[in-house]
Amino acid sequence: MTKVCFRFLLLFLLISFIVHAEPKELKGLDSYITKAMTDWKVPGFALAVVKDDKVVFSKCYGVRKYGETNPVDERTMFAIASLTKAFTAASIAMLVDEGKLKWDDPATKYLPGFQLYDPYVTREITIRDLLSHRSGLGAYAPDLLWLRSTLSRADILNRIRYLKPETSFRSAYAYSNIMVLAGGEIIPSVTGKSWDQFVRERIFTPLGMASSNTSIQDLKGENVASPHIIEEKKVKSVPFYSVDNLGAAGAINSNLADMTKWLRFQLSDGSFEGKQLIKKESMEEMHSPQTIIRIGEMSHKDFPDTHFGAYGLCWRLRDYHGKLMVFHAGAVNQMTSYILLLPEEKLGIVALTNMSGTSMHSAIAYRIVDAYLGAPSKDWSADFLKEDQEDEQKHAEIIKNLEQTRIKDTKPSLPLSG
Repeated sequence: MTKVCFRFLLLFLLISFIVHAEPKELKGLDSYITKAMTDWKVPGFALAVVKDDKVVFSKCYGVRKYGETNPVDERTMFAIASLTKAFTAASIAMLVDEGKLKWDDPATKYLPGFQLYDPYVTREITIRDLLSHRSGLGAYAPDLLWLRSTLSRADILNRIRYLKPETSFRSAYAYSNIMVLAGGEIIPSVTGKSWDQFVRERIFTPLGMASSNTSIQDLKGENVASPHIIEEKKVKSVPFYSVDNLGAAGAINSNLADMTKWLRFQLSDGSFEGKQLIKKESMEEMHSPQTIIRIGEMSHKDFPDTHFGAYGLCWRLRDYHGKLMVFHAGAVNQMTSYILLLPEEKLGIVALTNMSGTSMHSAIAYRIVDAYLGAPSKDWSADFLKEDQEDEQKHAEIIKNLEQTRIKDTKPSLPLSG
């Protein structure tokens, strides 16, 4: 009897080891992350890897707030910023599946008061256009309308009619938070429910994302990561500011446990735990190119084998070593986040940090992707850090030159008040 129990115990331990053993592709990742955090001065980091609908890696590092000892864990809340956009596209996809709207419906069909500078664009712009950054507005052009402002979502959308375009309609990619905000505001027009309520009921609840929310007002409790910046080469904690008015374009707060479920959903053709929430065809539509993104000099340097760049419906796209890569970054409230999918490989990665202006998250993601694809090893963190430092130096030179040309002890020729 004793021998039988002993053998059973050994078998149990062996099975546990096999289930929880680190995949060979992730060997050395732990130490790589630790070094990267030191190099980038990131206080807290959370990372999950999903492969074939299984969580093969989930680990948190560092602290919620610099100078304190409370550790980041899988329940620690982060602002996920523009990763929010894919939730908005998914919400609209559900309405498309239900026949309540179409991707190519004019925006004004559901937002009668929606108006852009050009009457033609106002008339022709579609839901697809709103979610794929091709309105003709300049990149980030209207962001001062929402950033640290008290304007409501409706106020913001009411004011963009006065903003002149920088390119012709549908001719170029230019990232626009406000257009995605407009896309999200179509949801209450169709359903009678706010964007916040719809996302909560139709996505958070079915996926079991119980901690996720859409407002800084709901960031309650102690397990919340603090935002950080680097000021005079030192890490500094700063307070949260509200981005509730950004809504559909960047207002979600979440944690690693919840975002892992979102990863699994994205990699399972719109199903979760056996329940189909979005049709496979609609998932493919969101992950398909809509707007071409030119591959710049820096991208050619970092990704010499990449042949195309594009934006889907709230997702970035490129080819990488012959595979479709679907990804997005987020940055708001001095936090950065990153999500990456390789649909053909059923591989997904999500990374959350509480530091602004860092590319560490994407560096870690590419290291993992390379390992799974058998690509040549590369120190992405070191390369991205060098590029970041070079950019900082160029920026410092620009500021220095501006300061040297400034005429001191003078006043504006016109009054500052309008």
